[in-house]
Amino acid sequence: MTVHDIRAFNRFYTNVIGALDYSRHLYAPYTLTESRVLYELAHSPRTDAADLRAELSLDAGYLSRILNKFEQDGLIERTTSRHDPRRRRVTLTARGRETGKLLEERANESVGSLLSTVPAAERPRLADAMTTVRTILSHGRPARREDVLLREPAPGDLGWIVQRNASLYAAEYGFNADYEGLVAKIVADFAQDHDPHLERVWIAELDGRPVGCVMCVRDEAPATARLRLLLVEPDARGLGIGDRLVTAVVEFAREVGYRELVLWTNDVLAAARRIYQRHGFVLVTEEPHRSFGKDLTGQDWRLDLHGPSE
Repeated sequence: MTVHDIRAFNRFYTNVIGALDYSRHLYAPYTLTESRVLYELAHSPRTDAADLRAELSLDAGYLSRILNKFEQDGLIERTTSRHDPRRRRVTLTARGRETGKLLEERANESVGSLLSTVPAAERPRLADAMTTVRTILSHGRPARREDVLLREPAPGDLGWIVQRNASLYAAEYGFNADYEGLVAKIVADFAQDHDPHLERVWIAELDGRPVGCVMCVRDEAPATARLRLLLVEPDARGLGIGDRLVTAVVEFAREVGYRELVLWTNDVLAAARRIYQRHGFVLVTEEPHRSFGKDLTGQDWRLDLHGPSE
């Protein structure tokens, strides 16, 4: 392979995805780079300008001009970081979130249209080829925290949540099919009837595959949200994914006006409990029970969302 081969492929692919005229391609006043910055802001609950520069390898002046444009358009707010006064925290406004969601929907539609031209029998080969390119060009380096993206579920992801919860909890804790039934009901209830303004699912993605998930749903108690189905794949642990997923839930629940965030777990889930404690959850009650074919101790945890921010 030569430099010419790679450059020829780059020209071909940028034409295929409409990168050279991205704003017209998505019917939006933002370039591909601007859309990518908006995407990162939408999928990273705590992002500052330094994070964006490092993640996207952007020139500081170029990024500053993009953020100035977003601020003028009412898409972002910039504040001084509580942890480091030298850093500027960047957060999306309600308008920014809506814009980001619209751009993502249009991008998904565009890629869906492209994929529809590929025969079903050829799609596995295409997926394998894309994975091969990513693997070779990453030089076999280990995964990094910044490689993980948090996103909304795509078609098939809710089914993945059920399947992976059932498989992992059976392998790691010996839970029987009763647990799969519980997870299936939780996911089905969300899929059939949820308020997108007050309830949400996050998927953690690494190298194009889901490696984690969490849900935020309304609880029966007034002004209370419930965190459910936190999961991280074993081969993706150690990258802070569980912490990022819980952070996403906490900040979303606080942002949309919930007063409390609650969760139910079992004492055997020690790693998850440590994450909850770091975020300020307090153990309220615990009670022995027999479920999923095991003798367990169930625990109720609570977080006051009007308390100090993380």
